[in-house]
Amino acid sequence: MVRLVARREFVERIRDKGFLISTGITLVILVVFIGVGTFLGDPTRFDLGTVGEGSRSIASQVVDAALELDVDVVVRTWGSRAAAERAIRDGEMDAVIVDGEAVLVRSDPPSPLVRLIQSVSARERSQRALEDAGLGPEQVEVALEQPPLPVTALEPIDERRREYAAVVFVGVLALYGQLFAYGYWVAAGVVEEKSSRVIEVLLATVRPSQLLRGKILGIGLLGLFQLFLIGAIGFGMSQLAGSLRFPTGSLAVIGVVLIWFVLGFFFYATLFAVAGSIVTRQEDLQSTMTPLSLVIIASFFVGIAANEDPSSTLAVVASLLPPSAPLVMPSRIVLGEASIWEALLSAALSIGATIALVPVATRIYARGALQGGRLRLRQALRDRGD
Repeated sequence: MVRLVARREFVERIRDKGFLISTGITLVILVVFIGVGTFLGDPTRFDLGTVGEGSRSIASQVVDAALELDVDVVVRTWGSRAAAERAIRDGEMDAVIVDGEAVLVRSDPPSPLVRLIQSVSARERSQRALEDAGLGPEQVEVALEQPPLPVTALEPIDERRREYAAVVFVGVLALYGQLFAYGYWVAAGVVEEKSSRVIEVLLATVRPSQLLRGKILGIGLLGLFQLFLIGAIGFGMSQLAGSLRFPTGSLAVIGVVLIWFVLGFFFYATLFAVAGSIVTRQEDLQSTMTPLSLVIIASFFVGIAANEDPSSTLAVVASLLPPSAPLVMPSRIVLGEASIWEALLSAALSIGATIALVPVATRIYARGALQGGRLRLRQALRDRGD
């Protein structure tokens, strides 16, 4: 029976125009964001022109240096400065080296390309100065090939940790939005069934606990499906655009976020079902959802803080409490600040809290489903006969 109710919720919601429109808008925004980010990102290809013999050697060295930075520089030779200036104004060239003594650009200099040209040019001029001073080729080479100063970081940054932090931040942000969206769907669905009296027909053949669990399960599966769809399309577009460097181990990070989405959703969905059970109109739903919304918002900000400092006392405590754990614990797990026993304890507390809430929510759900007006929580909890 729970599976039948879950299937009904999933099918009905996935056909809902609101769901299709919101998912479509989200995907369009995601694709546009990736496209704009790729278009406005740092270019990896430059067109470099040369005028005069003295520019060719510099351009050749610029091409070699650019390859080490994964930047492609295409060189083209121009017969005169006037022709090169026209090419720059027409957008054919990003920069032109004139006689090895000047660099022409249109307006805003392309910083990566200009830095390479300046570096190579400075080396060329230094080499000529040393040769004019009477040094031999080997002495010049030794003088120019000076090793850079060693850099010692007192608190070195783990680049892999930084990448994981970025991935888990996006995951927590998506989780935050999904908890809000699908928690509201649970509450709104309960109110809709009450106002249309459909729930009275359903309760004649289905027990309240089965109906509640089926509703939460169906909407939860829909939330996971939407998360997977958005993630898959976003990842595919980023790969096609070449704007994403997917760090090793990120799939495990996404798995952690999805696990905590499931734990957090079932916990909050139970509470949102209670919020929908005690009112009879959609207009009154906002007032009963406000406390839950404030808890989710506060947990989200704690989750952001935990992403920056996962070992803080606030992050440790919040990662164990069921209301905030889904938005805080993923960061601590991924960044290596949560031990196995902490993660297991947090998951056990979330599961235990949800299990404890289900019979309470079922009682309020059953009582509120048949209540004509607004129901007070104290009244629903006191009356155990229904």
